[in-house]
Amino acid sequence: MTDFNATRDLFGASDSPATRLDIAPGAVLLRGFALEDVQAVLEAFHTMTLAAPLRHFVTPGGQTMSVAMTNCGEAGWVSDRRGYRYDRLDPITGTPWPAMPAPFLALAQRAARAAGFDGFKPDACLVNRYVPGARLTLHQDKNERDFRAPIVSVSLGLPAKFLFGGLERTDKTQRIMLHHGDVAVWGGVSRLAFHGVDTLKDGVHSATGNCRINLTFRKVW
Repeated sequence: MTDFNATRDLFGASDSPATRLDIAPGAVLLRGFALEDVQAVLEAFHTMTLAAPLRHFVTPGGQTMSVAMTNCGEAGWVSDRRGYRYDRLDPITGTPWPAMPAPFLALAQRAARAAGFDGFKPDACLVNRYVPGARLTLHQDKNERDFRAPIVSVSLGLPAKFLFGGLERTDKTQRIMLHHGDVAVWGGVSRLAFHGVDTLKDGVHSATGNCRINLTFRKVW
């Protein structure tokens, strides 16, 4: 098992100020952008997952997803035999999803501005936990009603290989390593780009342990 906190420089991560990498028209990677917010964000993560525990959704085809998920905000993304959709209620508790924590919202809006998307007002945050062996296949975020707003994705913990393609599943896919504190933002002509996460490798990170936490902010309604 690799200690990624101790060996982060081997994977291209850095403690230097955030740097911007343009990966496609309207798509930006902000390296290290969330590092100053990590403590507050992780504390909020642990609090909100007590109210809405992480769980493994089932796809419409009956497959159990390898990534554990939950939500906060006005809407939550859910999946079951009836399909993919947003719902205002947690299907486990039957109650509204927890409110979006202030540190979550502040980070998402600050990252969106840095990427060139002013006025971002996310009303949903999909929270993912990846353990070694988990992955997310190529897909589009298209259950939202308003595609004018960007997607903001925050990576915490173990490094992961981000797959970012084009508007067709068969388009060429970039493979970009995401590190603790990196934030990816995509919108405009890249808003419906196919993307995913390659199989997570084993390791341990001082901030999250043996997993990767991903926060994905969207404007749903």
